[in-house]
Amino acid sequence: MSRILVTGSSGRLGRSVVAVLAERGHEVVEVDLTVPAEHADAYAADLTEPAVAADVIGGAKPDAVIHLAAIAVPFSAPEQHILRTNASLAFNVMQAAVDAGVRKIVTASSPTVFGYGSPAGWAPERLPLTEDVQPRPWNAYALSKLLAERTMEMFAAQRGEAVRLAAFRPCYVIAPEEWQGALTQQGHTVAQRLDDPALSAPALFNYVDARDVGDFLHTLIAALDDIPNAQTFIVGAADALARRPLAELMPQYVPAAAEAAQELTGTTPAFSIAKARRLLGWSPAHDWRTELGEAPASESDRLAESLEGSGW
Repeated sequence: MSRILVTGSSGRLGRSVVAVLAERGHEVVEVDLTVPAEHADAYAADLTEPAVAADVIGGAKPDAVIHLAAIAVPFSAPEQHILRTNASLAFNVMQAAVDAGVRKIVTASSPTVFGYGSPAGWAPERLPLTEDVQPRPWNAYALSKLLAERTMEMFAAQRGEAVRLAAFRPCYVIAPEEWQGALTQQGHTVAQRLDDPALSAPALFNYVDARDVGDFLHTLIAALDDIPNAQTFIVGAADALARRPLAELMPQYVPAAAEAAQELTGTTPAFSIAKARRLLGWSPAHDWRTELGEAPASESDRLAESLEGSGW
């Protein structure tokens, strides 16, 4: 197994990624602005300072770096601050890793690079969205994530096959405790997001269990030498966070996507994970029905049909 340095290790996603990697037998180095005092191999550091990033990553001597650290919520700070912070974090971490001789580097991006939710209007060229759909970021957070991808591509162009890099776009992250009723990042419970589609519609009903992201990263790190360099992957659940098909919900909540959404039959999500399945053999292990103890989609559909037929 590998020695893997994870930035943003104390965050909602980072905690699960660290736990999964440790379970898989990796030696994990944690880096964040604050880290648990009881964790021995952990560094409290501000990686927006290039010299700090160089000292931490150079001193830790990891085999691989997974960069998660960022201001994670759009509009949670002034736009200039989000762009400056996230862009400098991505550049500093990757530069320090390359300079330290780290061969495997992965950076977190975001599906928001696609530009959905733009106040000027957004209509997808097709659904489900795939990695080759043109990004159209409309806010500083989304732009900063696209810059992280471009930074990854820059270092691949600069160093060639000597360094193996990748980026990934995790869908709306749900931490394990949030299945039990803890509030999600937007301040609602998962059940509330399902009961009121208007809450999930701004994210196009996407989601992913944080543990599945950890498993994806474990799989990706192992495969980096065997796939084309500088790839970007969408990482999401195999279904949508919705009780009704998106072909029905999109016309109501995202009218501009109504025509494209007709391709989303059954539980098909708006974000495709086909590339991760094809290149890595990865598939998510968690879904909202199982985690919330609800009936599988086929049973739910049959129940709804029987109720409609009975006049209820």
